[in-house]
Amino acid sequence: MAYDTLLTPTRLGSLTLPNRILMAPLTRVRTPDSVPGKLQEAYYGQRTGAGLIISEATNISPTARGYVYTPGIWTDEQEAGWKGVVDAVHAKGGRMALQLWHVGRVSHELVQPDGQAPVAPSALKGEGAKCFVEFEDGTAGQHETSTPRALETHELPGIVDDYRQAAIRARRAGFDMVEVHAANAYLLNQFLATGTNRRTDQYGGSIENRARFPLEVVDAVIEVVGADRTGIRLTPFIELFGLTDDESEEMTFYLLEQLSQRGLAYVHVNEPDWAGGDITFSDDFRRAMRERFTGSLIFCGHYDAARAERIIEEGIADAVAIGRSYIANPDLVERFRVGAALNEPNPETFYGGDERGYTDYPFLDNGFDRLA
Repeated sequence: MAYDTLLTPTRLGSLTLPNRILMAPLTRVRTPDSVPGKLQEAYYGQRTGAGLIISEATNISPTARGYVYTPGIWTDEQEAGWKGVVDAVHAKGGRMALQLWHVGRVSHELVQPDGQAPVAPSALKGEGAKCFVEFEDGTAGQHETSTPRALETHELPGIVDDYRQAAIRARRAGFDMVEVHAANAYLLNQFLATGTNRRTDQYGGSIENRARFPLEVVDAVIEVVGADRTGIRLTPFIELFGLTDDESEEMTFYLLEQLSQRGLAYVHVNEPDWAGGDITFSDDFRRAMRERFTGSLIFCGHYDAARAERIIEEGIADAVAIGRSYIANPDLVERFRVGAALNEPNPETFYGGDERGYTDYPFLDNGFDRLA
């Protein structure tokens, strides 16, 4: 099957993409010093057939971290490392967005500067939540998260500025777009959700108040890179790391209307089957989202080429983002184009390690470079 619609060009904000297959953000835990390097240049450089590569989640500050060995964008060295990655992607004709990340309460004192407590909208520990830490003996592994402290109202502009500075660095590094990570039960999602936001100031209570801080972050990024180069990732209905939300649908619709008013390039909606239950939206809910957002709408979650083709053909989505299949198939778009079988990903090498399970998956014999 040719998948003619899936493989046609589309506009995403100010970018023209050669196809409607995006590489989803994939945390791979392979930057021990938080600085991307040659290994990341090879990994992302192999996957430039995607219409757009969205980077792995990238910490905006030292206090934004919840997982060791994940990249950052708050130092000159990190910025230079990402510039090397973007240059490698651009050299092969690709396009790349940087996803900006603050984990909020999904963290531990072992990961935080000076052993301080993680921060969150409210001082509520996520039941059953785990993060990834380095222990005193030098080994790394999962650890139950710490109880966070509630952010003071006067601290929030500083975190907004952390996002702004990260966007400035992303622009200088050459990224084509910036994606705000407001999904998967991390900090911005924690502000949005009723179960994690018990604030009594102007950032808690009503839908408008709970959305205030995430929208201030979006506005700060827009100031730096422009609305036509800004996207956001959301996960309606997710229950992860102890997060619950009694008004998820209402909040989603409110956000979409607000983001439309701002002229945001895209909304990237995640339907994960790896946490919080198997979240698969009805077409009615997808169409309701479509009615409320004027930019490009992207869905992500257990999509193969056939499912992706259908929702694009029916006008429900403009593009799809694919994750695990991109881990094992750096030439995924070409495989879809020619109807080739896909490599199976190895879950044992998803997180941590070296080039094994990262840059060594086989390509089709079609002239693609095996390394960037």
